[in-house]
Amino acid sequence: MFWYDYYYLILVVPAILISLLAQANVKKAYSSMARVQNMKRITGAEAARRVLAHYSINNVQIQMTQGKLTDHYDPRANVIRLSPEVFSGTSIASVGIACHEAGHAAQHAQSYAPIKMRNAVLPVANIGSSAGFTIAILGYFMGFELLVNIGIILFASVVLFQLITLPVEFNASSRALKVIDETGMLYNEEIPKAKKVLTAAALTYVASLLVSVMSLLRLILRTNRRR
Repeated sequence: MFWYDYYYLILVVPAILISLLAQANVKKAYSSMARVQNMKRITGAEAARRVLAHYSINNVQIQMTQGKLTDHYDPRANVIRLSPEVFSGTSIASVGIACHEAGHAAQHAQSYAPIKMRNAVLPVANIGSSAGFTIAILGYFMGFELLVNIGIILFASVVLFQLITLPVEFNASSRALKVIDETGMLYNEEIPKAKKVLTAAALTYVASLLVSVMSLLRLILRTNRRR
């Protein structure tokens, strides 16, 4: 059966386990630092405002959104949306996450090259994410090699999108930590704690990329074996 082959067991399953560990690690890091209040009692919303001011950005709003760890920057609306715990919270985790999202706003304001690359790949990646694997499977069972290749190319676009996402996420965290340090939002002994949360979050993107790479490799090896 296509779905239960040893390629899946030796390639994809270990990657999925690593991804689950990465997700558990970010939740652990967040929960730990969410209980530690920053000594200056700066809220996440205020921290984001300070990052925007540092980059002279005055056309981005900061709003509260529902949920937990739902924080994100919406470039279409020019809005940083922060979860209630981050928006109003004064924990080290709140400051780190809010500054990270403001770092994304700074990337867009400065036309950060990987952002442009990721946006260019996004339309194809959306198709590849929803249909690439299915198209390849259909081509596999129908013996239609062209359809298999189209599916593989579409799924490869997802991998490319995730690969480009890595420098985007790491750079946003780097910007956040730099502004935190330069503006004195956190004391020196607090900055490594904020970095711990951001690093754990970034590693989830690395783990997700690993899952996609292994899934793509499995697909290629499985179809080549049949050929």
